[in-house]
Amino acid sequence: MISDLSIPLSSLSPATPMTPAPCDLGNSTEAIKSSIVNHVRFTLGAYVDSASPNDWWVATCLAVRDRVMDSATKSRTLHRKSGVRRIHYLSLEYLMGRLLENNLRNSGLYDSVKQALSEMGKDLDALLQSEPDMGLGNGGLGRLAACFMDSLSTMNLPAIGYGIHYEFGLFRQEFVNGRQVEHPDAWMRDGSPWKIARPSYRQRVQLYGRVTQRFDENGNPHAQWVDTKCLLGLPWDIPIVGYDSHTVNVLRLWQAQADEDFNFKIFNEGSYIEALREKAIAETVSKVLYPNDATESGKELRLVQQYFFVACSLADIVRRFKNGYSLPWSEFPSKAAIQLNDTHPAVAIPELMRILLDEENLDWGSAWKICQETFSYTNHTLLPEALEMWSVGLFERVLPRHLQIIYRINAQFLDGPVEARWPGDAAKKRVLSLIDERGGKYVRMAHMSVLGGHATNGVAALHTRLLCERLFPEFHELFPERFVNITNGVTFRRWLDVCNPQLSSLITETIGEGWKKDASKLRGLDASADDAGFRDRYRAIKRHHKVVLAKIIQDSCGVCVSPDALFDVQIKRLHEYKRQHLNLLNIVTLYRQILNNPKADFHPRVFIFGAKAAPGYFLAKNIIHAINSLANKVNNDPRVGDKLKVVFLPNYGVSLAEKIIPAADLSEQISTAGKEASGTGNMKLALNGALTIGTLDGANVEIAEEVGDDNIFIFGLTVEQVTDLKARGYNPWEYYWNNEALRDTIDWIGSDYFTGHAHDFKPLRDSFLEHGDPYLCLADYQMYVDAQAKVDAAYKQPELWTKMAVLNTARVGFFSSDRTIQDYADKVWKLPQVAVP
Repeated sequence: MISDLSIPLSSLSPATPMTPAPCDLGNSTEAIKSSIVNHVRFTLGAYVDSASPNDWWVATCLAVRDRVMDSATKSRTLHRKSGVRRIHYLSLEYLMGRLLENNLRNSGLYDSVKQALSEMGKDLDALLQSEPDMGLGNGGLGRLAACFMDSLSTMNLPAIGYGIHYEFGLFRQEFVNGRQVEHPDAWMRDGSPWKIARPSYRQRVQLYGRVTQRFDENGNPHAQWVDTKCLLGLPWDIPIVGYDSHTVNVLRLWQAQADEDFNFKIFNEGSYIEALREKAIAETVSKVLYPNDATESGKELRLVQQYFFVACSLADIVRRFKNGYSLPWSEFPSKAAIQLNDTHPAVAIPELMRILLDEENLDWGSAWKICQETFSYTNHTLLPEALEMWSVGLFERVLPRHLQIIYRINAQFLDGPVEARWPGDAAKKRVLSLIDERGGKYVRMAHMSVLGGHATNGVAALHTRLLCERLFPEFHELFPERFVNITNGVTFRRWLDVCNPQLSSLITETIGEGWKKDASKLRGLDASADDAGFRDRYRAIKRHHKVVLAKIIQDSCGVCVSPDALFDVQIKRLHEYKRQHLNLLNIVTLYRQILNNPKADFHPRVFIFGAKAAPGYFLAKNIIHAINSLANKVNNDPRVGDKLKVVFLPNYGVSLAEKIIPAADLSEQISTAGKEASGTGNMKLALNGALTIGTLDGANVEIAEEVGDDNIFIFGLTVEQVTDLKARGYNPWEYYWNNEALRDTIDWIGSDYFTGHAHDFKPLRDSFLEHGDPYLCLADYQMYVDAQAKVDAAYKQPELWTKMAVLNTARVGFFSSDRTIQDYADKVWKLPQVAVP
């Protein structure tokens, strides 16, 4: 923390205080009280009697951080001295959520900090709720990365995460007249006490310019990247605390800065705004998560953003290798493994080649061998449109040297392995080329990721199979040994111990606390599913969380819901393939049934949504508007009463998920078969005793295998049936005309009933009928409605439902991120465990 003193005063935030180095830190209640009070008085300059709630929160975080950073220093020193291989995890997103409670529970400080605050008249629970979510991620990709960092520390695996220090998150969501409105997510407005600046490790990044050639004294040519623009990357470290482990790894985030703060000459001449222009442009690079890439300038910013964090991270990795070891470059892969979390960091492959060729003067063959032994790639999508491609023109303007390297990689690949396997086959070369030439020239980043590494993994058994059979079949035929399955997982400590401490305590009381470190021990709960007393306590815990969520719904949406209703939850990114609009069709169908048969034996149900739609995704935003308009009608229709409620909670994020998931009865996992790579919300919900209604897609397949067919509601077309239907020619109009209930439901949505304007949901209706229903909602509609009827019947039997819920909690231990990370360590990274004494 001494390095903080070298930060310019103008860059300090309230969250990066210059803290005196503490001595003889202890974990007793008295020692922690002393630390907190010292931070209130000396770090924050406040009086204990008049300190604000935010002051107490910051001081508590800093007291914990003091102890955590001691372990972080010991971990880093041990890893360096032992010369072990580290994993460097490159991800554009880290959806961390709140850190204080997670760090308290993982470090074992929870009880002593709670007691210390209580003795000073402060409520830890209130402080925990005041912490903002870190705006470093959006959806499952970022939350998975956060879980992985937790597990890496827990399992004593040497690791560093790399990402971007975003000033603003994706956006803060609000609904105005049912429509999504985006506002800046200024999560950094009050700073963050967890971040520590490391200005001595700043990196310099080149962009744009041109490539020339120089010749050495032996007449050999060397590329030179000249006339470039430069950025600086300032690293901020966030400690990642392992559970019941002294290992503390770090997440290093890069903040973009101008090479010079401003043009002093122009400033003195009075052109104040122009003097700061370059500074403002530079800071834009790390300003916001996922800038809108609907325009060319947006695409350019996205590419610059990705290269910026990759270049900073690789320079940091190379610095550590050169300073820490006196080894030849051939040993680089033995010290550094690099995981590409999706294609966002794929430009790291040509960047490492550039470093090795242009700066270290290695020959091509040696450099390429080092690259392939260093990198591995996780694919997270089967959607071709989601696989990143950059236009060659944009790439040439922003990264001209990298484009040269990519062209050479491509030429040697096509003229070498591809030609040897399929001599003279131009069609194969077109499919495998790193350059897509259909309708212009584009660099295929997924192809680059597969070719430039030694391992490519899918994230569920079904996903990996489809990856090999449909997305990369030619690569799989060439390099079958490079493809491996590693099913995703979540950290059970965060998604049970932290967000559902009542259930965590019941589990620990029943089977001991070993499950927190070894989730397979949850199987010990199997017998408790037949224990009526256990089921009563389990059901009471669920109801408690439903009461809490009902209060949140009342406060956020103004809707009163009964905790005795079935809470039916769909919380995930808003995308057509996730099929929130199929859920909508079912709710409209139920609404019609209630109105036409009010005395039907239908258990009251609350449909709960949480999702953000990308700002430029018009149809997704139309679906949100449709759900909110339906909710407005249903919730205010006296003919319905409490039988049916619909709520769309705004600004869905990690902290809100931690309230919804323990309260959920039913988990909606209804993506079109073959479209979801894995899903992790399905795992969190099942762990907390929500039964799944879902298709055989992603990790649903493996969840069904684990929990048993009697404890899950599976419906819909399989991957093979989807393929067959599309091959025969899918016509949604056939389903529309052959199913009266479906036809009436779609027509009702397309009428003026819900908003007074018939055209409001024409885009949604057209997506079902005029635009071919690309995700087969109509084909799966009746099977979904029938499965929902089975859900209703089962929920009317509380003892049966609770038994099914208990068995879900007991049988999903396989989906722990600890197991996932161990699979990576064994199958891909060859990473040793290094326990910090």
